[in-house]
Amino acid sequence: MPLIKPRTRGKHITRHIARLDRENTDTLHAYAAFLGESTDYVLNQVIDTVLAKDKDFAKWRMAHPQSFVPQGAARVRGTRGGAGRRRPPAPPSRTELTTSSLVS
Repeated sequence: MPLIKPRTRGKHITRHIARLDRENTDTLHAYAAFLGESTDYVLNQVIDTVLAKDKDFAKWRMAHPQSFVPQGAARVRGTRGGAGRRRPPAPPSRTELTTSSLVS
C-alpha cells in the first residue's frame, strides 16, 4: 500500500527549482512511476507526510506563523519579469553567416 495519498485538486502551485542527490532523483522517479503520478506530486506529498510527523517542527511553526518563503521566490506562474530581463537574441553562427553570404 503506497504511503502517499491520492491527488487533491485545486491547490495553488508555485515553482521551486531544487538540486537532488542522484540516488534521491532515481528513487523519486521510480516512486512516481510506481504511483503513476508526476515527480512534482510525489515531492509535495513527501513534504506533507514527513514534515507532518515532526512534532517539534509543528510547535515551532505555530509559534512562528509568518511565511518563510524568501522574497521573490514565490512568483505567479507565467510571469518572467519585465522586458528588460529578456536575453538578447544570439548572434548568428558562423554557418549562418557563410550561408547568408552565399545567398546574397
